[in-house]
Amino acid sequence: MQKLNKIILYCRPGFEKECAAEITDRAAQKEIFGFAKVKENSGYIIFECYQDGDAQLLIKEISFRTLIFARQMFIAGDLLDNLPTEDRITPIIEALSGIVDKAGDLRVEVADTNEGKQLAGFCRKFTVPLRQALRNKRILLKVQNPSRPVIHLLFINNNSCYVGYSLSQNNSPFYMGIPRLKFPADAPSRSTLKLEEAFHIFIPYEEWDERLKGGLNAVDLGACPGGWTYQLVKRSMMVYAIDNGPMNEKLMESGQVKHYREDGFKFIPKKHNIYWLVCDMVEKPAKVTELIAKWLINGWCRETIFNLKLPMKKRYEEVKQNLQLLIKELNNNQINVQIQAKQLYHDREEVTVHVQRIWG
Repeated sequence: MQKLNKIILYCRPGFEKECAAEITDRAAQKEIFGFAKVKENSGYIIFECYQDGDAQLLIKEISFRTLIFARQMFIAGDLLDNLPTEDRITPIIEALSGIVDKAGDLRVEVADTNEGKQLAGFCRKFTVPLRQALRNKRILLKVQNPSRPVIHLLFINNNSCYVGYSLSQNNSPFYMGIPRLKFPADAPSRSTLKLEEAFHIFIPYEEWDERLKGGLNAVDLGACPGGWTYQLVKRSMMVYAIDNGPMNEKLMESGQVKHYREDGFKFIPKKHNIYWLVCDMVEKPAKVTELIAKWLINGWCRETIFNLKLPMKKRYEEVKQNLQLLIKELNNNQINVQIQAKQLYHDREEVTVHVQRIWG
């Protein structure tokens, strides 16, 4: 039976240091210590715990949804390398025996890199016989079960992989931690996928009918040409689009958009029935954070999704500092909120933040 003392975290290639800094910081807050193994542009990091049993504690006690830079989190043992090409399945089953049984799902994955993409076809083919073998050994249930642990294999090359599992109530439900979204042909820009992904990540599906329903009023600050406005219009909301630049003509023809040629930082809503505020402006994170705090403190919106553009260095520290600033401002004004932040798959040098005001 393999020793499980590692946490594998997937991330955006190029953000391994941020992912490592975050998990090291969060683990230390739980008085769990270890070290991060980081390989630049690999699309994943390994956090190895010093004490036996600490890795099991970590995957239970650190809420996955509160991690900013991690796309997925699972516990694993040492790398299984030199797997025999004629029988990779036997050593994998041996590695899983005794550490997980009656798992509800199997994901044979790769990192989100060019090397990973070359392995994706192999992983798809390999999943079928592996799934059957795991079911025969009763390590995997015959029917998918969303309440049971998920078995993960992260293949580094054809003959090497990390093997482990995640807890279904504390992981990403998506394969490789990536929601698969299709770019709508009539959308004004690819940035539309950022807001669509944010809805999938931040808002439970059972609450979509209430929180993303038609007829809600929304404001899009820095709206031009309308990528984020498009998502709101698609959901039959009425949108105030704020930008000095031009808006997409088809969106304007919908009759659901009012375009105000104003600076998003100076705009003040005349009506106080705005539910959603969205904002994807290229500006310093602190300036955007102050703007969002002003909207929430003044009660101008109920929920907001906005992007923080990151500097080249100390990106985790920058996000953490801005979130702390936002929390402090809102606490000082006795505004009760729930905050989530994530570097989404469709983000680049940025992090998307969601804030929901809780009235009570």
